[in-house]
Amino acid sequence: MPSRGISRRQALEQTALGFGKIATLAMLGRASSAAADDALSPALPVPAPHFAPRARRVLFLFMHGGPSHLDTFDYKPLLERDSGKPLPYAKPRIQFAATGNLMKSPFSFAQHGQSGAWVSSLFPNVARHVDRLCFLKAMHGTNAAHGGALLKLHTGSENFIRPSMGSWISYGLGTDNANLPSFITICPTLGHGGVRNFSSAFLPGEHQGTALGHSGTPAEKVAVHNIAHPDSDLGAPKSRIEMIRKLHRIHQQDFGMESELEARIKSFELAFRMQMEAPESMDWQSESGATRKLYGIEEPGTRNFGIQCLMARRFLEKGVRFVQVSHSYKWDQHSDLEKLHAKNAAEVDLPIAGLLTDLDARGLLEETLVIWGGEFGRTPTAQGSNGRDHNPHAFTMWMAGGGTRPGLSYGETDDYGFYTATDAVDVHDFHATLLAILGINHEKLTYRYAGRDFRLTDVHGRVIRDILA
Repeated sequence: MPSRGISRRQALEQTALGFGKIATLAMLGRASSAAADDALSPALPVPAPHFAPRARRVLFLFMHGGPSHLDTFDYKPLLERDSGKPLPYAKPRIQFAATGNLMKSPFSFAQHGQSGAWVSSLFPNVARHVDRLCFLKAMHGTNAAHGGALLKLHTGSENFIRPSMGSWISYGLGTDNANLPSFITICPTLGHGGVRNFSSAFLPGEHQGTALGHSGTPAEKVAVHNIAHPDSDLGAPKSRIEMIRKLHRIHQQDFGMESELEARIKSFELAFRMQMEAPESMDWQSESGATRKLYGIEEPGTRNFGIQCLMARRFLEKGVRFVQVSHSYKWDQHSDLEKLHAKNAAEVDLPIAGLLTDLDARGLLEETLVIWGGEFGRTPTAQGSNGRDHNPHAFTMWMAGGGTRPGLSYGETDDYGFYTATDAVDVHDFHATLLAILGINHEKLTYRYAGRDFRLTDVHGRVIRDILA
């Protein structure tokens, strides 16, 4: 067959096994000097930020279901006083479900730290870290349904397919470790938008979030499938390298670049390189007994989330740019709020506190932005006798590390916590601020697709500079 008669797809089918060895040769420095210029080399350029970053990487602790701000971090004494009375102002025109009168929190609140931040009895361990936290008390979204709210929080759009914030960050900043994905999500939900919440959409495929397990996978069973290579021979004949290089050049000359094939090749290369580093990165069992205890791994109730948090720290240590840990899907208390919120918080409180302690002790907190929150809050009015409905009009998130102002509570909700009152932060503002912390101008991080320039914040967003240190 003439050299120009073979398509790149055929070349992939016939020679795909060679890509892993090519990548390994480049990684181990055993290829010829010409290989340094090879387009398939794992030495990826790292884009420069627009300005000096406050943080290098992000850890998102996602509480799927919508934790109640009124029962966690947003204390409302008037809600306690007026419990059982009608809400003295109008409810939203569009509600997810009908609610009744005001319902006070079943949990006690107390002030903590020098900042005097209010924290409920649900989070006694996190409460000891309030002087490290920056609370966003007046977050708000636009969708009262889980699916739309999750997509808005993760991608900036509740109804269109858009890249996730982790993918945008990977695209904007590249990777600090070419042997691991730049974006990893541990035990993500497969519902309420599913993979779209960590999808690269129209961005190049290498920025897709790499999912380890899913919400139904016990954390101790999370693994990268087929990570072990059956062939111990990591060498490769020079002729195979030259053949692939030649086919690559020929196809580019005849047909130009094909983004899907480029992404597939890069995934082959990354998969092979991960064999060298991913198993060690995920080996939380090698940690000391004291560290496992710090994360609550020795206790049945906190073991699962503790393992996720410890794996996340290990990935951050290795240079993964964006890591998400999900507590799915547990915080949607339309009934039995007192019992189930208490159970949920008990599963995550100690691991989160241990994570903050560990990151700080290792000097990682300063360069890592830690984010905690869900897709929306809950209503101050009761659903049934002991539940709360979805509330996208007001909720609380917090940040730690990464150049945010510690011990700050920014923004307020109204007297009962139904709506934002002062210094409101919508999801686009949150994304703009997140990018600014990483040294990215959200108006300049764009990608041209289908005839227009797209960005994470679309045509919205303002940086909340008051929360930056």
